[in-house]
Amino acid sequence: MQPDDPLPTSRLEAGAALAPAQPLPAAAINLHSPALEVLTDLTQVKAAMVRPETPAREAEQQMIVQGVRLLFVVHALPQVQGLITAADIRGEHQLRLLHERGIAFDDLRVDDLMTPLPSLDTVEFGQLRRARVGNVVATLQRIGRHHLLVVETSADATPARVRGLFSRSQIERQLGTAIDLAQIVRCFTGIGRAAAA
Repeated sequence: MQPDDPLPTSRLEAGAALAPAQPLPAAAINLHSPALEVLTDLTQVKAAMVRPETPAREAEQQMIVQGVRLLFVVHALPQVQGLITAADIRGEHQLRLLHERGIAFDDLRVDDLMTPLPSLDTVEFGQLRRARVGNVVATLQRIGRHHLLVVETSADATPARVRGLFSRSQIERQLGTAIDLAQIVRCFTGIGRAAAA
């Protein structure tokens, strides 16, 4: 075939299916590996997004179809309002809302269950140059969350932008071992009980 020869073409039969995504296996890492090796960098990977008024059931289906467990909540690009995870949709918070409001699951929207941006812990992208995976794990354990946002700020007055995120499940896959967040959660629960007594 010559460089300027057209490729042979054909037509598809009705019912052809899309090939499922098969991401490349993530590199094996250890706690001393650079933190950037476990970062989901949104300049390299498209963010999965959902609108705040979307029904929770529909957001859950979007996660399944896209093969993700987290969606960024965005009303008008590029501003992020928060995020919603699969655990938010099917966790204790959802059950409490259903009970308090006396409503059905189908009545819940993303903005009922999402974690607003001001409630999320972040780290500055510039701090990651010398950071190690162990630093990220220690941070996730300290804050007791499954995700940690990475932001970039600029010297001018423009707002910070979400550059990426660290995901506990992604780190566990690459480490080949579980990260125990329960210990830190038990600690906070004990503090709460002691304060209430």
